Amino acid sequence: MIELLLTAALAASCVGQGLSPGVGPASDGGLRTEPGMIVLGDRLEDPYTVENMSRALAALYPTKADRVVLPATHLYVRFLPADELQYTTLERLGVEMLDHPVDYEIVREGDWYHDPGIEPGQITWQYAVVGTDFAFPRGIRCEVIDKCYIPAPGPSTKADGIDWAEVEREAYRRSGNAAMLSDGGPLTKSEETGTPEGRITIVDPALGGTPEGVRGVRVSCHSFVKFAHAYTDAEGYYRMETSYASQPRYRLVFKNASGFAIGFNLILTPSSYSGLGKGEAAGMDLEVTPDSDRRLYSRCVVNNAGYDYYKGCLAEEPLIKTPPGNLRVWLFQGLSSGCSVMMQQGILVDRSKLGEWLGEFSVLLKVFLPDVTLGLNGWDSYADIYTMAIHEFAHTSHFMLAGRDYWENYVHFILRSFVSSGFVTYGVGTEEDHGYCEVGEMWAYYCESVFHRKRYGGEASFGMGYWFHPQIFLQLEDRGLNARRIFQVLGADVTDRTVLQKKLVSFYPEYKSAINQAFMRYN
Repeated sequence: MIELLLTAALAASCVGQGLSPGVGPASDGGLRTEPGMIVLGDRLEDPYTVENMSRALAALYPTKADRVVLPATHLYVRFLPADELQYTTLERLGVEMLDHPVDYEIVREGDWYHDPGIEPGQITWQYAVVGTDFAFPRGIRCEVIDKCYIPAPGPSTKADGIDWAEVEREAYRRSGNAAMLSDGGPLTKSEETGTPEGRITIVDPALGGTPEGVRGVRVSCHSFVKFAHAYTDAEGYYRMETSYASQPRYRLVFKNASGFAIGFNLILTPSSYSGLGKGEAAGMDLEVTPDSDRRLYSRCVVNNAGYDYYKGCLAEEPLIKTPPGNLRVWLFQGLSSGCSVMMQQGILVDRSKLGEWLGEFSVLLKVFLPDVTLGLNGWDSYADIYTMAIHEFAHTSHFMLAGRDYWENYVHFILRSFVSSGFVTYGVGTEEDHGYCEVGEMWAYYCESVFHRKRYGGEASFGMGYWFHPQIFLQLEDRGLNARRIFQVLGADVTDRTVLQKKLVSFYPEYKSAINQAFMRYN
């Protein structure tokens, strides 16, 4: 009985494909693929320390060395947040954190790291670069590793007559890092701007294989303590504002410009990243295909689904409520269904039960809580992953309108019905409080159909075989009552289909006949 309840906990507001008995996430998620954990080598000497930059300046400009004293502009530090609150505090202060040190050789690229000195289940050391005026929050453990001088972005030759780009290069040479420098040619694609730029794309074979942009994803790069980042636009293009004399390391950080984050990378951080390795100072282009790393591909698809959903909500009046700005999405390759438990938003689900279901990932619940989980086992195509993600994003909009009390009733219904109805994810439609599931799944499956048709064309429909009949909404749309107008009635009072029908008629009396006909057809 306990095992059934554990599985049911994550079935809340699930897609209709159901759970696979006995299937659980064996890693970030069951299909273990490289690169996995970062492997560190020897520690390197940071060329940007005040000492190294001062020595480089003295070597190139001996007559100015006595007159130009380099102050520390930045601090290379590491934090050890004790919990989500401390981690979030640092994020809100604008601290960009890495889970691995930046002054070590990378022997093997990866997309996560956990310090061997930190117990499993605890947040690992977080490395960052902050200004010397940074106000360190009380109570968060922190260590200063180096005081650094990082020249301000801008033209390489300043009014003081010092070519700071060349000073940087000399600091690399003198610190034993000459091999990391560019080959003496132009430092970037554009000598005029001197900034890394490029395009991140993904291929959807169902749309002819023409690459499309990975939208709103964060592209980050660094060389030692010199960091830069930018978000891609709707076509996948990005452009930094910092120039590099060396080859920086690039990564995609799945915290979208819209606000949602895709986690968790087998590490205790709210958003995943995919390491891309070293690239030219000019920038890096990347094309993600179905043959790419499975995790990278699925993250990019869910990223685009979320971006499209947020934009779609705000495209025209009346607005559909967007999901919470800090929405947290977890991906599992070893599960076959998704859910919107909204735990980070305050929905109460027994953590011990959920933790037992998560297996080795139960440690995550000690620190971070999910809002949406997506099980991707058996879902291989762009279209499958995309529409599954849309389904869950639609649930989160409904949560924003209906509220926490409604959503807790929804979750509790799923827990009860999953067991009492013979392990059918949504029950059979006769249980107490079945209306919460009825209204919620009608909306989510309807949105799946709407977004799928918009992207791929055709008349694809989802969830048509279930007792709650999302085709009611599709029929109303055919009669002129679109998704935006339907959404406005899905408040906390709409707890079953009968109330839904009455409220639709109340809001849109001119559609009374069409509404009553649609509901009667699927009564």
